[in-house]
Amino acid sequence: MLSAAIFDMDGLLVDSEPFWQRAQIDVLTELGVSISLQDTRDTTGVRIDEIVKHYARTQPWQGPSNADVQARIVARVVELVKDEKPMMPGVKDALQICRQAGLKIGLASSSPLTLIHPTLDALGLSDAFEIVESAGDLKYGKPHPKVYLNAANALGVEPDACVAFEDSFTGLLAAKAASMKTIVVPAAHEWEDPRFVIADQKLASLKAFSADNLSSL
Repeated sequence: MLSAAIFDMDGLLVDSEPFWQRAQIDVLTELGVSISLQDTRDTTGVRIDEIVKHYARTQPWQGPSNADVQARIVARVVELVKDEKPMMPGVKDALQICRQAGLKIGLASSSPLTLIHPTLDALGLSDAFEIVESAGDLKYGKPHPKVYLNAANALGVEPDACVAFEDSFTGLLAAKAASMKTIVVPAAHEWEDPRFVIADQKLASLKAFSADNLSSL
């Protein structure tokens, strides 16, 4: 019996993945790092400090610290989200369906709180979630399940009574490792990725989500 719905943020509620890609390429390229669009796609769902740490190790630069580089990337994404407010289709309807089903609603994101709160404010979703959990300061980000386990604990429900909404395979692994039911909404260019078979359900958009999806979990 489901008691809660826990949503990812980037790529699911807000079309921010292109912003993350642009910000990483802009900031890291200035430091002499060779990084492609496909490189940024391959790390979708991975915490930004882990991405920066990877490039600092494999293509070290002179000057700014990892923390400075991370802060530059996050600040650029915040700026783009505030300017463009790119909410994904079907978000508010999906949240309403979960509320009508009597589910508690939480957010579990790899992004730092310095990005989560401005994003929710920009989209008018600040009051949509009972709890907000970030993996930003955790020892391990997604695909580790800790951020999802923290969200379930904060909502006062067992993880196996939760359904997690994700867009990335990294996030999907985290939710599955937390023993949650999962609904994945992949980006169009990732729709055919066979790894998404581990999800309980796969949707082309949150617009396709209905109460029937919940009742069939």
